[in-house]
Amino acid sequence: MRTYRDLHPTFEDPARWNLPWILRERARTHGDRTYLEVPSEGLALTYAETLAAAEDLARGLLDGGAPGDRVLLMSANRSEVILSWFGAALAGMAEVPINTAYSGSFLEHQVRTTGPRAAIIEPAFAERFVTGDTSAYETIERVHVLGGDGLGDALQVLAAAGYDARPWADLPSATGAELPDVRHHDLASVFFTSGTTGLSKGVMMPHAHMTFFAEECVSLTRLTDADTYMCVGPLFHGNAQFLAAYPALIAGARFVLREKFSASRWIDQIRECGATVTNFVGVMMDWTWKQEPRPDDADNQLRCVFAAPTATSILEAFKSRFGIEAFVEVFGLTETAAPFLSPYGEERPAGAAGLLADAWFDVRLVDPDTDEEVPVGQVGELVVRTKQPWTMTTGYYGMPEKTAEAMRNLWFHTGDGLRRDEDGWFYFVDRLKDAMRRRGENISSYEIEQAVLGHEDIVECAAVAAPARVEAGEDEVAIFVVAREGVTLEEDTVRTWCTERLPAFALPEYVAVLDALPMTPSGKVRKIELRELAAQQAATAPIQL
Repeated sequence: MRTYRDLHPTFEDPARWNLPWILRERARTHGDRTYLEVPSEGLALTYAETLAAAEDLARGLLDGGAPGDRVLLMSANRSEVILSWFGAALAGMAEVPINTAYSGSFLEHQVRTTGPRAAIIEPAFAERFVTGDTSAYETIERVHVLGGDGLGDALQVLAAAGYDARPWADLPSATGAELPDVRHHDLASVFFTSGTTGLSKGVMMPHAHMTFFAEECVSLTRLTDADTYMCVGPLFHGNAQFLAAYPALIAGARFVLREKFSASRWIDQIRECGATVTNFVGVMMDWTWKQEPRPDDADNQLRCVFAAPTATSILEAFKSRFGIEAFVEVFGLTETAAPFLSPYGEERPAGAAGLLADAWFDVRLVDPDTDEEVPVGQVGELVVRTKQPWTMTTGYYGMPEKTAEAMRNLWFHTGDGLRRDEDGWFYFVDRLKDAMRRRGENISSYEIEQAVLGHEDIVECAAVAAPARVEAGEDEVAIFVVAREGVTLEEDTVRTWCTERLPAFALPEYVAVLDALPMTPSGKVRKIELRELAAQQAATAPIQL
């Protein structure tokens, strides 16, 4: 069985796998080279300047706090977010990045769960901390408000509510406070899951966990200090932090941070900053592909795209159109890092996520009811253990019962259904709760969605199980699609497309064209709502005999 053997961490000593040590080391080795560039701000900071700013911020945080505190970060992409994250790490504190779409009960739950002592926010978010159940925010002693429109009003609103509110620009301290010795097993961050079926869970990530995840990206993309890594994802997601900004830091590369993803401007931004590496998440690759082709699309320096997942149906055409050397992919979770990686530049079987990094992980595919291993080729729940201490989550913050549930029988249970072929390639099939069974066949909602998204006028698709229409029957398939802007899409058109591309047992019984799919604040489809819609359709549709 083949495995992934290219993973050799840049820094061999695991005791040094912490952000403060790596930032200082890179300031020593690459001090006068540019690390952080934010074109929207006209800003570029060297490694040495980044370290100096982060150390000043760390001392400022320690003036009113202590190592071990949690620091809430809530902001759109800007340089201050990177510096605040680094500053918190240098102060021995754990960052808690919050989705900027959160308010009300979503925000209250995450703040109440982690109990941050300090918060760093944009002015526009101040109102959210003084409305609703304000008891959720009672642990927050100081709020540092970033500059920009509304700064004065935000400070007044927060002060009136009893907060010690200050401009972020005043946070750096000149006291010269001694910074703590941060260790690889100390808590670095708490990243929340999306909570599509229940309350979101805060994934506790030690420094070694975040560092190892970033090292996987360095290996995957062959990132070096000659590269420029452009990121368009939000910094409250791991794909921008430990799969973009942090890998660039480890490699000594230049990191270019964009405000947000724009499919129409993507190739122009790649060209403008000379990016050699970038990443795609979800439908970003498909949206970019569906932009009108231009004769100069391949006129760029981009060599590698890290896409999770890769849209395999357009992969070769995408590489040719934009002149890209390699697409790479992994399969993993925030909780586990990435057990499976795809070798750089190697053609892989369609749909394969990668090979097992067996020097670093133990994995099994098991029956979700019995935890007993399933045969090769059969779908089972992925369970994971790490071989290197502190490179996997230490649990869910403030949720010991959820931690125990996930770690039963001493394996982390992912809830994901995968299969493995005889050669060692692993394939994501579905979230176990999203899987369907019809006409004696197990069906992957993911595979249906990828087939439907091949239609040029469909920009989003979600497939779910609808209740059987006869007693003791199996699932029916329901799909919900969103059309490209300005296009009127008929259900019959979607059905015809499916008939030509899906096996008979996977054809949808129900098709609906929606203006938008229901989403969680973190941008994931709320399939629980779509299942309810599918159940309503099943209840009212006439039974065909």
